[in-house]
Amino acid sequence: MSKIFSFGFWNSIARVILRNRVLFIFIIILITAFFATQWQNMRFSHTEANLLPDDHEINQVYNDFLDKFGEEGNLIVIAVKDSSLFTPEKFTAWNKLTRDLEKFRAVENVIAIGNLKKLEKFEDPSRFEMVPFIQDKEWNSAQVREYKDDLFNKLPFYKGLVYSENSKTVQTAVYLKEEIVNSIERKDFVLEELQPLIEQFEKDTNLEVYVSGMPYIRTLNSKNITDEIGLFIGAALLVTSLIFFFFFRSIRATVIAMVTVMIGVMWAFGIIGLLHFEITVLTALIPPLIIVIGIPNCIFLINKYQQEIKTHGNQAKSLQRVISKVGNATMLTNLTTASGFAAFILTDSTLLKEFGMVASINIIAIFLLSLVIIPIIYSYMSVPKDKHLRHLNKRWIGAFTDWTERMVRHHRLSVYVISIILLAASIIGIYNIKISGSLLEDMPQDAGFFQDIRFFEEEFNGVMPLEILIDTKQEKGALKLVTLKRMESLENLIAEVPELSTPVSVVRLAKYTKQAYYNGNPKYFQLPTSQEQNFIAPYLKGISGGGAILNSYVDSTGRYARITTFMKDVGTEKMERIEENLRPQINKIFPEERYAVSMTGKALIFQKGTTYLVKNLVISLSLAILLIGLLMAWMFRSFRMILVSLIPNLLPLLVTAGMMGFLGIPIKPSTILVFSIAFGISVDDTIHFLAKYRQELKANNWKIKRSVYAALKETGVSMFYTSIVLFFGFSVFMISSFGGTVALGGLVSATLLFAMLSNLILLPSLLLSLEKSIANKETLKELSIQIIAEEDDILNESEKP
Repeated sequence: MSKIFSFGFWNSIARVILRNRVLFIFIIILITAFFATQWQNMRFSHTEANLLPDDHEINQVYNDFLDKFGEEGNLIVIAVKDSSLFTPEKFTAWNKLTRDLEKFRAVENVIAIGNLKKLEKFEDPSRFEMVPFIQDKEWNSAQVREYKDDLFNKLPFYKGLVYSENSKTVQTAVYLKEEIVNSIERKDFVLEELQPLIEQFEKDTNLEVYVSGMPYIRTLNSKNITDEIGLFIGAALLVTSLIFFFFFRSIRATVIAMVTVMIGVMWAFGIIGLLHFEITVLTALIPPLIIVIGIPNCIFLINKYQQEIKTHGNQAKSLQRVISKVGNATMLTNLTTASGFAAFILTDSTLLKEFGMVASINIIAIFLLSLVIIPIIYSYMSVPKDKHLRHLNKRWIGAFTDWTERMVRHHRLSVYVISIILLAASIIGIYNIKISGSLLEDMPQDAGFFQDIRFFEEEFNGVMPLEILIDTKQEKGALKLVTLKRMESLENLIAEVPELSTPVSVVRLAKYTKQAYYNGNPKYFQLPTSQEQNFIAPYLKGISGGGAILNSYVDSTGRYARITTFMKDVGTEKMERIEENLRPQINKIFPEERYAVSMTGKALIFQKGTTYLVKNLVISLSLAILLIGLLMAWMFRSFRMILVSLIPNLLPLLVTAGMMGFLGIPIKPSTILVFSIAFGISVDDTIHFLAKYRQELKANNWKIKRSVYAALKETGVSMFYTSIVLFFGFSVFMISSFGGTVALGGLVSATLLFAMLSNLILLPSLLLSLEKSIANKETLKELSIQIIAEEDDILNESEKP
């Protein structure tokens, strides 16, 4: 196996690439064209991210609920909080808005003050009917005032549905058809039909309209994700190209690097389309990630080419040595980076699996592209001039490497003390980390739709549905008076929770039947007694118009009932406390031997999914460490070297976790990614340093100190270059409007910068302090693979035909 990755192998690869330049260019063009045809298969996610495995119990409960009652996240609410709404002109305009909404193909039903129906009792035959509460007509001020009084005082059935508890806000409930809720038609309706209609209404009436609901939030959130893909790619290209040009002071080197990573981006989109994966908030990060991770490959290859040109001036030999001398090193660093992402494939979350799969494939792809494209393009160009090579002698870079050498040579004790202090502080910080299962926390908080969410939380206690499914274990059990009374007791408990809205269920309809029986008197809006139920029963048999309401909250068999409430964006900890408080009360109200009661809803699933991911964080990170540890064990064949090499890479992760605790950054799906990504990338520096260190040991007759300092000087510049690119590249994500993406960018940037310092200062210090036990001929005599080619090997190979 070691022969496969020998210098001779890479020398052969170099010859194949350079002798078949036209063929390789044609193959790259062909593959790129193929991937371009796959872009049409890309589609943006129209559903919430489900972080739980498909067979998880909580998902099964939710799917069971959907089977019985259909889609629960199909409600869009439109509200106005302005007393001038109840003036003839604006009241008429609001009623017209209702009629316009009812005409859209995507809309199933609209409940608004302009089309409300009331339950009315009729005789001969005895029956209830839902009749219009008002007629469409020309309104005067007195009539509007009378209607307002009747609505707020005589129709408690609609409290929390079309008007708020304090009767100051009026809302319209728009129910979308189930088949379009999770399709692209939802986007077309919201962006092309609903928003223009609302904007025109605001312009005509000078009323401020608030819009929310899960379909609306998801649509605008998806639009932001779509918009930010282009923003990230442009920003990543701009930042990395500026840094690249600053380092190399060469326009053509910068253009070559940008062309390489842009082809990588095209492949990334093509692979997403080929695999038919949806573009989510995670997969949207992959194209800019490829730019950020691909540029260090370009730096290594172009820097090596220019060093070779400066040494002997022979272009053909330089290009061959670019591939043969850094082929192994670049491959291995990309493999470790890909391993960090690939660890997510082993989780049970579909969202993370897809992200890990696409990211790891594309990291290997960008390695292959850079290894082939850069030497081929340079082979058609003239030899770099002296002005292109001046960056190799930058004094300030030398000053940086001199500083790291002084720290290692003279201040090792200080390095250890600082490391221990950081470790202790980090452990304290880790204990302060909180878990956030907020569905809304990462959304753009300056966006108008996010401000509207807060408005509805204040007025109606939230827009995220929380469903309670009640199995009475017998047909028609949900309509029995004893069950209705139990449900009313539970609703009263829910109403007392500040974070939950007034619940809605069949209980409300049952109360309304009693009110209607007593000729609409609102004081009778309550559950009927057993005796009253007997009187009311004949009227229920012929009920007209109330069937749709009944079917929404009781299944066709009458066995299952639902209670719907809406919750504020409370996060995981508070929601868990609410659950803990409600569960004993639910079991008390609904004895488990007679009823089965479960809580579900998309917001709850997201929170449970976050908790599930956190529990799997240690597993995925451990897998990444194990994969990379095995790779390094194979390379260095020394268990003690593995331990020493992992310490400088684990410490930055602990420091980052501590920072999250102190800065109040919670663990959530976006920040969970930080650790595996940062670890996979930071290990690259360790591999480069140890490979060069081993080479220097052999060249310096196994003199430890001389080898450490020589390796430090040699690798310090390339580590600095790549770390700076990665730091600013990941910092690009901080321009995002999504809080999670901002946190991801900032935390990964900080971790990688600290990892660079750790690998340049702590790692050499450990090697020097433990030289007798780990850095001897026995532990590093032969590597399993030849990471950096020896000059003797190069000379011998160059003599071959």
